[in-house]
Amino acid sequence: MSIKSVLALLMWCCAALASAAQVAGVVAQASGPLTARSSSGAVRQLKLQSEVESGDTLVTASGAWTTVRFIDNSELTLKPGTTIVVEQFSFDGDKPEADHAAFTLVKGGLRSLSGLLGKRNKEKFAMKTPSATIGIRGTTFFLEYLTGKGDAEPSPGLEPGLHVHVSAGGISIDNEAGHFQYDPGQFGFIKNNSTRPVKMFANPGMQFAPPAAFGEADTLKP
Repeated sequence: MSIKSVLALLMWCCAALASAAQVAGVVAQASGPLTARSSSGAVRQLKLQSEVESGDTLVTASGAWTTVRFIDNSELTLKPGTTIVVEQFSFDGDKPEADHAAFTLVKGGLRSLSGLLGKRNKEKFAMKTPSATIGIRGTTFFLEYLTGKGDAEPSPGLEPGLHVHVSAGGISIDNEAGHFQYDPGQFGFIKNNSTRPVKMFANPGMQFAPPAAFGEADTLKP
């Protein structure tokens, strides 16, 4: 093999490694079908211990619950009928300056438990939705975004828009109406990106009750 061929092969290998998606976490629990669509458009079926990569769009089927455990030990538990994009997840125990967690909740519901990234670099976490962007203060929180157009398994009685609940810690809400905060025990509703959040101290109807096999983490019942 000529020197030019060797150099070309090395350059191709380096490019392939650079373009490979970073492993963000694994499927820690699953009660039904879960699919992932990569940033290149490739679709794959996930099961227990399947890897989740930065750039993946995760979709839970009707009746299917899933918990993804990320490399910093944070967790997202997804309700049936949820679509969420793992825009980027970077964590290195020795390089806190490289921390970055960015998600987009397209529709459906979830429970988020912060991990090491959320404890040392709260400002590096962002959960985008069509109504607002969520930031954290080291926390456990619930989100449910309803589109009003064929939501698979919405909590009954909730109107379209973003519904939130803080179980521990706190979250920030940012949209075109400004910057707002929710504290433990509070519920909220943000209709769209231009409206101010509404705060409540009673559950307006949010439901989050994974199968018993998922353990005794926080749940929500009306």
